[in-house]
Amino acid sequence: MRRTRILLAVVALAAGLLAGSPSALAANAPNVALAADTYTWHNARIDGGGFVPGVVFNRKEKNLAYARTDIGGAYRWQEATKTWTPLLDSVGWDEWGHTGVVSLASDAIDPNKVYAAVGTYTNSWDPTNGAVLRSADRGASWQKTDLPFKLGGNMPGRGTGERLAVDPNKDSVLYLGAPSGKGLWRSTDSGATWSQVTNFPNVGNYVQDPTDTSGYASDNQGIVWVTFDESTGTSGSATKTIYVGVADQANAVYRSTDAGATWSRVAGQPTGYLAHKGVLDAVNGYLYIAYSDKGGPYDGGKGQLWRYATATGTWTNISPVAEADTYYGFSGLTVDRQHPGTVMATAYSSWWPDTQIFRSTDSGGSWTKAWDYTSYPNRSNRFTMDVSSSPWLTFGANPSPPEQAPKLGWMTESLEIDPFDSNRMMYGTGATLFGTENLTNWDSGGQFTVKPMVQGLEETAVNDLAAPPSGGAQLLSALGDIGGFRHTDLTKVPPMMFTSPNFTTTTSLDFAETNPNTVVRVGNLDSGPHIAFSTDNGANWFAGTDPSGVSGGGTVAAAADGSRFVWSPAGAGVQYTVGFGSSWSASSGIPAGAVVESDRVDAKTFYGFKSGKFYVSSDGGATFTASSATGLPSGDSVRFKALPGAKGDVWLAGGASDGAYGLWHSTDGGATFAKLANVGQADTIGFGKAATGASYQTLYTSAKIGGVRGIFRSTDKGVSWTRINDDAHQWGWTGAAITGDPRVYGRVYVSTNGRGVVYGDSSDAGSGGGGGGGTDPTPPTGACSVTYRITNQWTGGFQADVQVTNTGSTAWNGWSLGWSFADGQQIGQLWNADWTQAGATVTAKNVSWNGTVAAGSSVGFGFTGSWSGANTRPASFKVGDQACAVA
Repeated sequence: MRRTRILLAVVALAAGLLAGSPSALAANAPNVALAADTYTWHNARIDGGGFVPGVVFNRKEKNLAYARTDIGGAYRWQEATKTWTPLLDSVGWDEWGHTGVVSLASDAIDPNKVYAAVGTYTNSWDPTNGAVLRSADRGASWQKTDLPFKLGGNMPGRGTGERLAVDPNKDSVLYLGAPSGKGLWRSTDSGATWSQVTNFPNVGNYVQDPTDTSGYASDNQGIVWVTFDESTGTSGSATKTIYVGVADQANAVYRSTDAGATWSRVAGQPTGYLAHKGVLDAVNGYLYIAYSDKGGPYDGGKGQLWRYATATGTWTNISPVAEADTYYGFSGLTVDRQHPGTVMATAYSSWWPDTQIFRSTDSGGSWTKAWDYTSYPNRSNRFTMDVSSSPWLTFGANPSPPEQAPKLGWMTESLEIDPFDSNRMMYGTGATLFGTENLTNWDSGGQFTVKPMVQGLEETAVNDLAAPPSGGAQLLSALGDIGGFRHTDLTKVPPMMFTSPNFTTTTSLDFAETNPNTVVRVGNLDSGPHIAFSTDNGANWFAGTDPSGVSGGGTVAAAADGSRFVWSPAGAGVQYTVGFGSSWSASSGIPAGAVVESDRVDAKTFYGFKSGKFYVSSDGGATFTASSATGLPSGDSVRFKALPGAKGDVWLAGGASDGAYGLWHSTDGGATFAKLANVGQADTIGFGKAATGASYQTLYTSAKIGGVRGIFRSTDKGVSWTRINDDAHQWGWTGAAITGDPRVYGRVYVSTNGRGVVYGDSSDAGSGGGGGGGTDPTPPTGACSVTYRITNQWTGGFQADVQVTNTGSTAWNGWSLGWSFADGQQIGQLWNADWTQAGATVTAKNVSWNGTVAAGSSVGFGFTGSWSGANTRPASFKVGDQACAVA
């Protein structure tokens, strides 16, 4: 998505990621149990959410494909389930940068072998050098070779490639193009060792912004792709002809014809552009190159497509549109291996009104487009879009032509036709991975269908998490790039991200502990408000008013009863308001930029932390007083929370390896803190349902305890700890947020910086009671009422919330609600209930945890569906055989 993701690295660096490698578990470490509980781990489903810069199909084995992400690891395609399996969850805390994948290569001789070039940033943000990972079991396990330079999976130019390539005739030979002026590298032992190709003549010279002092945009993008001409080799012998793309607008393409012994610039090549992709069709003897004036993946204002005849050295401009008519660069280059004369490319940097996809069936002699104007602004599409599996991809938009919602995409640097199936194509965008399985309809004059092909691939950066104790929301998340979601069912994709307003990044959120229907979130937005409120548990939102000077979200806290809020935004000092932020007043006694939280019992008590000092307000945020507590971390890499149900019970985690670092506890509202001696380092703290027989809520932390980094749980107030993750489930950096579930013992929600929201469930359910069970339902009797509300509607789709109220005098032990649609509406997804639909008739039944409805109480669920023509609300509802009043 947007460049805002790079800011997460700054946060990570400030959080003390320069800590050294974990030591061996200390034999005498007290009260620490490791892997004493078995957890199962899943993602709270969002499906996608970030940039997919590379899709790689194996050329030998059907249905073997991989995807790489810029910060969220690599994935392997599972054909049987049409899902992706993550491959780099074993990356640990100290090497978090290895979750950024700058290139990926699948061996065409031995399909079991796969390689990944990993590293997230080439500047100081990433504390470790890059590495090449090699696997002989399709990514199930890896061996690693560290490199003497950094790699940049989330740097400018990350959509070019592939920089890593396996010789298709002798697979012990690999090449890797490096950034930062480090040149071209080669391995002759299947990636175990690497050496620089010292006679390669050009290390690249293109930088996005030479004035950027951070080193992010000012890094030399280097060697950007390697392509072999497999026709110039025989099995077991190194391929003779190799083409290399260099980030140099005057000298973009080099070639070796002697298996890498010597290299020369390819004569006659176009200049003034960067070569994003170089794809070779050995059958027809053509090297296709996609050019842009910028490195991408979000910039690029001009571009061309060229074809190079490898036998004659002839260059031909095959651009589908004249250079003067481009406002984008070209990328997403691919060849149909079943029909090599078929070539496709994308206008990767075209945001408005949409990306464009180009297709030629005569080796670039002529082209057609995925969409054309009929009479501006009207469009004729060769495709249809079906995002019912990820309805949030509309971004809640209802744009005017020529824009459409959902878009075909943006940042479309990766587009690949399945080498075994001309009908299947996949391409990555800044938000998801799309695909089609009837692509050749394009050529017959029909429409091909584009759908998300992204299930299992989770790529969001998580800033904050909240699990309310009641209401329909199981989890609320604050995310980079796509704002955040309200999960009412962790196993299903939410219908829409937070809207009204849509923050590009949500930085903080909170709910009122004793009134969880009241929720607040803050975030970043190019123009518009930076704060929003909800009075229905996060289902719907309205914007607040910013104080003067606000430039970013910062952190926010809701009073325990929801009566007031304290906000510490970027660009302004700490502020407080009574009500929903129609006006704000400056808090006194607390510095700007402080992290703020609320006491979970006393509605007038708020807390803050800044630069080693803890602050307390007892008058609703109007004034703060610095605590006399000492020994706290001196920096600002701190996260703290107050315990629900106990006034003044505060836990504080954070620090850095060169100073105070650990976990502290206060029972007197922050007046004093005691450091836990058995926690070496801690970066997050959260609370969940207490274990059976325990008198205190369960604690969760991302920490280093007993010399081991991991996710830990304590059921005895921090006296002892159990590591609940394992070495296969580490997810890189997990220092932004953590929370337990107040309703399900053992469940924990973990933030990641690129692998989305991970949640774990304990096998130790007997220690605390789980979330299931219950008695056999009895049919409800007595009166009922139903509120049916359409909360969002777009062309062809809608979202609705349903609330059922028991207006009788006895409790329901199980319920079933039935109704009929009048206009042929069809439900696509439904959460917080089981459901069936037969024709127009729908039946929604309780799930295990919401079957009991006391007299006077309500239960709710929601769904997304499709409509055409009209979307009339149902006229009547029944709970069992009992007709309900319709509100």
